[in-house]
Amino acid sequence: MPTLKIATYNIHKGLSYFNRRVVLHELRERLRELDADIVFLQEVQGEHTGHGERYHNYPEGSQHDYIAEEVWPHSVYGKNSVYEAGHHGNAILSRFPILRSFNTDVSAHRFESRGLLHSEIDLSGHRSVHCLCVHFGLFAKGRRAQTSALIEYVRNEIPPDAPLIIAGDFNDWRNQTGKTLASELHIHDVFHLHGGKLARSFPSRMPMLRLDRIYVRGFNVLQSNVHTGGDWLRLSDHAALSAQLKSI
Repeated sequence: MPTLKIATYNIHKGLSYFNRRVVLHELRERLRELDADIVFLQEVQGEHTGHGERYHNYPEGSQHDYIAEEVWPHSVYGKNSVYEAGHHGNAILSRFPILRSFNTDVSAHRFESRGLLHSEIDLSGHRSVHCLCVHFGLFAKGRRAQTSALIEYVRNEIPPDAPLIIAGDFNDWRNQTGKTLASELHIHDVFHLHGGKLARSFPSRMPMLRLDRIYVRGFNVLQSNVHTGGDWLRLSDHAALSAQLKSI
């Protein structure tokens, strides 16, 4: 199998720090420059009836469709948080066909709506890869419950020998989730495998906390990068992460 490039990004609903301006257009260009085969997105606005009135340059339709247009022909969206003006959630964009997709509610309480988006992707006739896009909660107790739900889901729904990628915003600044996933599912963070240290991704202007992760099983890691500074500087409050993988 050829190498596979992936990226994950919490896009902050396509808005800048403090929601002052729409940055979805620039964000789309930066993601396209990464040339990733599969992209995992969090905080994707599926619909918001008020943004078109507030921001003069707000694009029509869902954000994941706008980002994927003409580059990633296959995409899925998982609606997590629903409110009067619209909804947001996770999305997966792919250059390869998506065979099936499921969105599972892993909310720990009513104040934070969180989901687990699972897609099985056909890598052009090779073995399929299972991709899970996640966004965990801000509080440790909730993250522990969500970690348990993720482990149970993988064990029940994904064959133990199948290639697996789990990426997203884990809000796991103490790396408690990472240790549990390594011991229970035998998956490992690409930055730890490649460089020995987890990536600092938040806040994007001066990354200090290790909140965003890419975990893999069945792959070697050829390259890993944190995308900050320059044209990335005024976009989301999170940094984008990318990795180049090779099937074992």
